[in-house]
Amino acid sequence: MANNIEVKELLDAGVHFGHLTRRWDPNMAPYIYMERNGIHIINLYKTAAKIDEASEALKKIAASGRKILFVATKKQAKEIVAEKAAKANQPYITERWPGGMLTNFVTIRKAVKKMAAIDRMKKDGTFNTLSKKERLQVDRLRAKLEKNLGSISDMTRLPGALFVVDITREHIAVKEAQKLNIPIFAMVDTNSDPRQVQYVIPANDDASKSIDKVMTYVSDAVIEGLSERKASKDAPKKDAPAKEAAPVKEAPAKVEAAAVVEAPVVTEAAKQEEE
Repeated sequence: MANNIEVKELLDAGVHFGHLTRRWDPNMAPYIYMERNGIHIINLYKTAAKIDEASEALKKIAASGRKILFVATKKQAKEIVAEKAAKANQPYITERWPGGMLTNFVTIRKAVKKMAAIDRMKKDGTFNTLSKKERLQVDRLRAKLEKNLGSISDMTRLPGALFVVDITREHIAVKEAQKLNIPIFAMVDTNSDPRQVQYVIPANDDASKSIDKVMTYVSDAVIEGLSERKASKDAPKKDAPAKEAAPVKEAPAKVEAAAVVEAPVVTEAAKQEEE
């Protein structure tokens, strides 16, 4: 990764604060450092290692051209996730998770197309031919679709991965991804079961500072992957003209050289025969 993960930065952001000990999930034991005042403290060295591992995997997915769907509907995570995902040009869900978003993706795409159809109506003037009541209904429908599905309007196929903040809250999204074998990356607090996801980032998923810090590392990795993809696409275009031009320039030179070498030999032989 371009940015080294500093444990001190994670500490300052409060990433280490877990839940009350009575609310813990025993499967999170390997990631817990200690207990303090009835609260579990997360081992930040393991968090840093897991962020690095997840970031590398996300970078590869982004470099392959597949989309990563970010999911966070809790109040303190909404704006942060929307901002970071938009910066990395990735789809995100920050309102209510639409049931069947992944398992019934065809129906979700139809709703997105309906939103696009309304936009076309407004452009070509069809919208103005409707009655005032109908226009109001269409506007309300458009606003509702935009709120729930606007951020995934460019997602034409199932995502290559899912990034979730709080797997307990977003359990429906997690279940759908599991059914379709879509890799799940997630911030997992001490009250959740890490066995549900492939890439666990043990972290405080309730504090906005903690979410912001982890999301910064993750979004930077995705942006890095997209940059690598762009660079690999541009490289062949730059090399292509040089390869094509080389044979064209060399061919005439060889013909001329052959003519210059052979001409005197033929002339000398002709002279000797005449003598």
